[in-house]
Amino acid sequence: MKHITILVPDGQSNLSTVASIVGASEIFAEANACWKRNGKRELYKVEIAGISKKVEYKEGLITLKPQINVSAIVKTNLIVIPSSLVRSYKNAGKGNQLLMDWIEQQYKQGAELASLCSGAFMLASSGVLDGKSCSTHWAFANTFRNMFPLVNLKEEKLITDEYGIYTNGGAYSFLNLIIYLVEKYFDRQTAIYCSKVFQIDMDRDSQSPFAIFSTQKNHDDHVIKEAQTYIEMNLHEKISMEGLSAKFAVGRRHFDRRFIKATGNTPLEYSQRVKIESAKKAFETTRKNVSEVMYEVGYSDTKAFREVFRKITGMSPLEYRDKYNKEVMVR
Repeated sequence: MKHITILVPDGQSNLSTVASIVGASEIFAEANACWKRNGKRELYKVEIAGISKKVEYKEGLITLKPQINVSAIVKTNLIVIPSSLVRSYKNAGKGNQLLMDWIEQQYKQGAELASLCSGAFMLASSGVLDGKSCSTHWAFANTFRNMFPLVNLKEEKLITDEYGIYTNGGAYSFLNLIIYLVEKYFDRQTAIYCSKVFQIDMDRDSQSPFAIFSTQKNHDDHVIKEAQTYIEMNLHEKISMEGLSAKFAVGRRHFDRRFIKATGNTPLEYSQRVKIESAKKAFETTRKNVSEVMYEVGYSDTKAFREVFRKITGMSPLEYRDKYNKEVMVR
């Protein structure tokens, strides 16, 4: 029998951690049960493992007791790392450092790894993601990039699958990754069955429609902050990036480098994201048509607006409006 390990982090956790541990355990258990009902022997032994004998959440409201200490697991086929609080894992407690060392050792021995949501921070801290791709919750993207510059973060992806490492985007989209893993570790029919039992959409590949862009001003470059504010206050205009850098008396190339260092985006990307975020809110809360919203956020070319909107959200403007504004009766 093969083995799946679901980790219980040593602290730095919340109720989302509990949800991802319980959810993963329940779905894998159902997959095993489905496998057995079809006349096959149980395929995987699933164990919840950790360092501590018990971990409390929400001031003792919920207590998880790992079934086994990781030190007792010599070999496993898949390690599932649940979501956790986003803190600097470079300064993680002793227990989590032991977990990260164990993860790295098991990966070298052939185990595959799956991180759920912010579990990517622990995975990246173990070093195994260096030079590889991953995803995490869109809200933590900039923090992740700053902490782990050697990792290729693909924040738009719901699921990544590379070199025996699986990661997923934010929050309860971990359910999509577990269904994906059921298909990989069992078969397509078992995955379909589990998706129906737990009512989880299959084959989703993007978290872009759910991302909310927030202004990235957690930096100390005052000139770039002023440029950001100017962009945000002049949504209706088509701002020239050359004109913007000249306005703040900074050469274009140097301006771009400073902007990227401060925000993670080029000035053009930042302008596009601010405009599209404003357009999204208009589609969600008003009955304005696509042309009205397009002009309001400074676009005059319908094709260009649609292309940028789809690039950022993964959906067309009409698809987005119809999905998030049920009061819209006519186009």
